[in-house]
Amino acid sequence: MRIKITWKKFWRFLYTVIIGALAFSMVLPFIWMLSSSFKVEMDVFNFPVEWIPDPFNPTNFGKVWNSTFSFPRFYLNTIKVTIATTVLQVTISTMAGYAFAKINFAHSKKLFFIYLATLMIPAQVTIIPSFIVMRSVNLINTHMGIILIASFSVYGMFLLRQFISSVPNELSEAAFIDGAGHIQIFIRVIVPIVKPAIATLAMLKFIWTWNDYQHPLIFLISERLFTLQLGMRFFTSGEYGNQYALMMAAAVMAIFPLMIVFIILQRYVIEGIALGAVKG
Repeated sequence: MRIKITWKKFWRFLYTVIIGALAFSMVLPFIWMLSSSFKVEMDVFNFPVEWIPDPFNPTNFGKVWNSTFSFPRFYLNTIKVTIATTVLQVTISTMAGYAFAKINFAHSKKLFFIYLATLMIPAQVTIIPSFIVMRSVNLINTHMGIILIASFSVYGMFLLRQFISSVPNELSEAAFIDGAGHIQIFIRVIVPIVKPAIATLAMLKFIWTWNDYQHPLIFLISERLFTLQLGMRFFTSGEYGNQYALMMAAAVMAIFPLMIVFIILQRYVIEGIALGAVKG
């Protein structure tokens, strides 16, 4: 039985191979990090690389967790800041997106474009003004200061506004006829429809806040308030800085929550991408 190979199939096969190789090259460092986290120190840099640790040494994670750098406290601080920031930003961005997309008020378009224009301002430019404002309200060296600074996002508002704009106005008008107000329409009509966009923003914000190094470095002073990123810096530059197996174990522990969040929300993100493609 002869298999007919066309140029279209050949190029599709070649494209798949190239993309697969690129994807594997992106995942390879993570696989090495995960493998090294279960090795004894002398086996980390063995060549050729031993992808399956022998001996298998899971005690590295216990050593990191019980180290003098208070990893449990760093974890709790990071979870607190990340969840609070994500919830606040998603809520504020969704409400602002609904206001700009579905409510006709004076100068709404002008305000939207002015607000959108602030995307041209680099985040680093606002660090000093933000520090001055936080100091004036006594929020330096507090988690609340970091949470408030990171809870407002022009990008998040723009993302939700664009998604909400695609919701047919007939749905809102029908709800108005039935006696619903803006709050009821927002909660019962808009939010269920734009769940994919909300999940996408929540995932992105969770990742950005969890990995944020700049704001905790500038606004936090006390070690008891440090987040995981600052804790990782002190861990790698301290007494454990030359123990690579422990450093890899700490890195795996730092990214584990991100993997969990991605696994939970990826279905909604893919659904949103597919829905946007259909609308486009």
